[in-house]
Amino acid sequence: MLFAEALGAEAGNLGLRGTATAGVYVGGGIAPQILPALKAEGFLRAFFDKAPMDALVAQMPVHVILNTDAGLLGAAVAAAALLD
Repeated sequence: MLFAEALGAEAGNLGLRGTATAGVYVGGGIAPQILPALKAEGFLRAFFDKAPMDALVAQMPVHVILNTDAGLLGAAVAAAALLD
């Protein structure tokens, strides 16, 4: 799937820009719906194909956020921090 490959390539780029060795989290409304495509070879190949930085990107685990309330939960945490 072309979209999954493009998403994988950009997720890998963003992971490198932020040196996200703790992991890259893919979220939003589309990711859980195309989970089989994200588990397929195309997404991961595009994510990890970052020569000459492939050794660094190989250390980055990839996670898909499945909780549909993740954005709301993050906003609640941020709002609670403002009250402290």
